[in-house]
Amino acid sequence: MSARPPALLVLEDGTVFRGRSVGAAAKRTGELVFHTGMTGYQEILTDPSYRGQIVVLTYPHVGNYGINPEDEEAGRIHVEGFVVREVSPIASNWRARTTLSEYLERHGIPAIDGIDTRALTRRIRTGGAMRAVLSSIDLEPGNLAREARAASGTDGRDLVREVTCAEPYEWEEGFVATGRPSGPPFAGSRIRIVAVDCGIKRNILRSLVETGADVTVVPAHSTSEAILALSPAGVFFSNGPGDPAGAPYVAEAMRGLLGRVPVFGICLGHQMFSLAVGARTHKMKFGHHGANHPVKDLETGRIEITSQNHSYAVDLARVEREVEVTHRNLNDGTVEGFRHREFPAFSVQYHPEASPGPRDAFPLFRRFRDVVERFHR
Repeated sequence: MSARPPALLVLEDGTVFRGRSVGAAAKRTGELVFHTGMTGYQEILTDPSYRGQIVVLTYPHVGNYGINPEDEEAGRIHVEGFVVREVSPIASNWRARTTLSEYLERHGIPAIDGIDTRALTRRIRTGGAMRAVLSSIDLEPGNLAREARAASGTDGRDLVREVTCAEPYEWEEGFVATGRPSGPPFAGSRIRIVAVDCGIKRNILRSLVETGADVTVVPAHSTSEAILALSPAGVFFSNGPGDPAGAPYVAEAMRGLLGRVPVFGICLGHQMFSLAVGARTHKMKFGHHGANHPVKDLETGRIEITSQNHSYAVDLARVEREVEVTHRNLNDGTVEGFRHREFPAFSVQYHPEASPGPRDAFPLFRRFRDVVERFHR
């Protein structure tokens, strides 16, 4: 492998990490977060939920199985930058079409390796998620530190409008098309589900199809009346980036749907559900970003190992009479799921479709179908 040029990662507190460029010759700012998954870097890169963030992978050796089109969660990379301990120069997998570095270069995303990601992760855990600049073209630490301090964070920003679809469209593909079927084909009747795209992942759409849904995807700014005009049997609110308070129109649409049609939300959709019923959300110190978070289902007592990616959490103290907590995070006790006591509506903070991560929670998609069928009997 030819020698790589230098690159710098500079944090808003002035901390400098020096390494080598393993992505595009570029400079980007973003909120620095770490992800604890051992695999799934392509899904992480293309997950719209990471818009506005520079992602640090805690696993030390990244890129060995390369890049392939089947594992993309969207049509482009959404992270602002990528930080790893060591990037493999070789892609060794029969599905691989290119290397990780070539993929990052093609999409114009800067990346750095050769730094102590363990020390960087400890710094984020201690100081919290912070703004940073990743650059392989400007190597003056003082300039980059000033840019990091002047950069916008995620609080109050409407990042959803940057990732949602422009027009409604139909989605028909299940997991069979990816070579990873989750079980026998669904044999029951089809139901119409409208999916509100706040930054939706392709594997979420495939999961809905696998449970017998004909899916219409609509932009995040769609009103409740526009959604109901499509005659859905149920409405799904997706994951997405940033602060839920920055996109109040999504919570407003969900509020207009409650009681009129079954509703299911995950990740940002979970946070929007809390705002729709009058609860609050708050920024976490360093968020949940990984594929190994233990969550307890309070109804069954079952423990699920879950995939998560969020920087905000919900506080339901104001609405305890209206909603019931169904899931708790076993690491920090935060709310991982709740349901409305009166209306057919529920949500979870984690990702039941995984990608990457375990699929312990995939039955939640079937639960949504059950809720829809009961509502329409």
